Amino acid sequence: MDTLSRLLDLARPQASLDLRCLLSGAFDIDHAPMEAGIAPFHLVLGGACVIETVDGAQVALQAGDFMLFPRGAAHRVRDVQRSAGGAPVTLGDDGMLPVRRNDGRDAGNNSGTDNGNPAPAGVDLLCGRFVYAPGPSALLLNALPDPLHVSLEGARTVGALQTMIGLMRNEAARRQPGALAIVTAMSQALFAMALRVHGERNAASAGVLALLADARLGASVQGMLSAPERAWTIAQLGDLAAMSRATYARRFNERAGITVMDFLTQIRMTLACDLLRRTQRSAAEIGEAVGYQSEAAFGKAFAQSVGVTPGRYRRRPQQDDVPDS
Repeated sequence: MDTLSRLLDLARPQASLDLRCLLSGAFDIDHAPMEAGIAPFHLVLGGACVIETVDGAQVALQAGDFMLFPRGAAHRVRDVQRSAGGAPVTLGDDGMLPVRRNDGRDAGNNSGTDNGNPAPAGVDLLCGRFVYAPGPSALLLNALPDPLHVSLEGARTVGALQTMIGLMRNEAARRQPGALAIVTAMSQALFAMALRVHGERNAASAGVLALLADARLGASVQGMLSAPERAWTIAQLGDLAAMSRATYARRFNERAGITVMDFLTQIRMTLACDLLRRTQRSAAEIGEAVGYQSEAAFGKAFAQSVGVTPGRYRRRPQQDDVPDS
């Protein structure tokens, strides 16, 4: 399994579609903050809009743009002119998803023509969320910028992405049997594609995705994930990246924003959290599996990193697994 796929598997984000927005003219819709472990997203299927974040930033979105709020921050969706007023927004159901619109038409009536194609709108927006177990096991999502904005139109895989978005738009419009399952599954795939594109375009930035986008450094991250039990040294990891110890340590710090050994500890804690949740193995066995020679050493490192003992982490409800700050 490649590194990005493995990190997504550890976080286990599950796509859930909330509604479709078909909005024209003036509109201004608030989105309240979400609790830990819920990351709302918007995908522009057609048209354009503006998303305003809590710090006042205004991000213009157009067809093919994807925006995710990994930590559930509040935000507003507005028309591109930031107009005041506007027609009342109504909520109905089109047989597949709830539909929010402001053109005075019934939610189930999406077609302005006889062929069933959706009537033109200022924006055709697919809104949903990824639900995941927050905390150390969500290493990838914890490291994402909030919000994460990815324009998929200019990606190297633009043909495949346009096909996928077109299929999602078509399924949402036609509402045939199985449409919701298809669009939900494609949202999951679109998320992975968006992360890949973001990493490629922001390789000079610090973070996990920048590491994965760097082929040489990514090889060392794959080594950590594949064999966390090894007593890794910087020199050994540097060998995987085909770099000298000093060059590797410097470049890794620049890309990740933290030291090699601190990142290795994060990887080990991520894997340990996953094993505590998904298996019945003892703390001693899990500690050995992620590179600790004794249960005491593992317990101390785990408590320092996660904030609770391995036993308490395993016992507490998953919804309370909030990352310690």
